[in-house]
Amino acid sequence: MTGVSFIVGAAYAATEGQTNAETEAGHGAEAKAFPPFDPASFASQLLWLAVTFGVFYLLVSRVVIPRIASILEVRRDRISRDLDEAQRLKEESDAAFAAYEHELAEARVSAQAIANKANEELRAEAEAERASIDGKLAARLAEAEERIAAIRARALGEVDNIASETAGVIVQELVGIKASQSEIVDAVAAAKSKQA
Repeated sequence: MTGVSFIVGAAYAATEGQTNAETEAGHGAEAKAFPPFDPASFASQLLWLAVTFGVFYLLVSRVVIPRIASILEVRRDRISRDLDEAQRLKEESDAAFAAYEHELAEARVSAQAIANKANEELRAEAEAERASIDGKLAARLAEAEERIAAIRARALGEVDNIASETAGVIVQELVGIKASQSEIVDAVAAAKSKQA
């Protein structure tokens, strides 16, 4: 390390000495014109300007512009592919949405049909149940009417006996004579036939 720093230090000192010598020489000599403005060097400056411009022109036209053009072409292709992909995805999503709407409409129709069928089945079951209940009620009503008719017939059969007994008691109380059973039955029958 020490040897390297010595060499670097010596090179720096030599350069510094040369720069100081040039500076002192410049002050002592006659002041020259600034080189770009020196008419003696115009021809060489124009030559180097043309050479440099030509090299840069060739470099730009043969290397830089084709690279930029290829990058722009790649970007244009990528954008075109992305737009095509976006259009394809949009068409797919539109088709999927249309299919979804169609299936939803079919599902609504199917649900309505199922609901209608269920309503009809429930109505039919309710009608059958009502008919069954009506039948049972009609049978009970018929039984009740039969019982009422039997009770009425029995009551009407007993009415004659009750009427006969009541008439016998009334005759005995009013007239004071005890009438025979056959006379009372004949009198009640005669009264019944007059009302009918």
